[in-house]
Amino acid sequence: MSLADRVHALQDRIRRACEASGRRPEDIELLPVSKRHPLTLVREAAGLGFQRFGENYVQEGCEKAQAAPELAFVLLGPLQRNKAKPALQNFAEIQSVDRPELADRLRRLAEELDLVRPVWLQVDLWDEATKLGGCPEAGLPELLAALGGDPRLPLRGLMALPPPGEPYAFERMAGLRDRLQQDLGQPLRLSMGMSDDLEEAIAAGSDQVRIGTAFFGPRTR
Repeated sequence: MSLADRVHALQDRIRRACEASGRRPEDIELLPVSKRHPLTLVREAAGLGFQRFGENYVQEGCEKAQAAPELAFVLLGPLQRNKAKPALQNFAEIQSVDRPELADRLRRLAEELDLVRPVWLQVDLWDEATKLGGCPEAGLPELLAALGGDPRLPLRGLMALPPPGEPYAFERMAGLRDRLQQDLGQPLRLSMGMSDDLEEAIAAGSDQVRIGTAFFGPRTR
């Protein structure tokens, strides 16, 4: 199947999921996850109208961002404090902010570099943090305090990697998003759902689905 065919199939799945849940397809962002896929394939996707791509590894994402400055790359994977500077310099957004010390480091660097980078909070409601990263719900007040409402790091939303087979996982995240929106007095987007479960994520209220294999096909490395 060609890339264009896979994209068409995904867009059809999103359209049908929106019809079933009373949502609008244009309100759902399809974010291609390009980790371990060559830049030639990313450029082919750009030719189909995609300008934003998710990357899991700082070094790989930085290399792609430098080679294709006309595109925007979003960091999805874990971020260590010692890689925060290149991450801020090369990624258009950082979705994996999950602990106060990282938020503090990003704030200091954003001021030093005089740049603005939207951030998302990676949340873990399933005690999976040791494997996948993520801030538990009880830690969110401290994490938000560390961000401090800094305009250089505007908060865009919440990102999560719910474990497969977890009942009501997406609904729990949607409920958390709703509570935080009310507490903070600002809209928050929700990024959850991948190739195998995008329909359930959209039904629960996800605004962005992160798709790798179903978009690009099997990885070559």
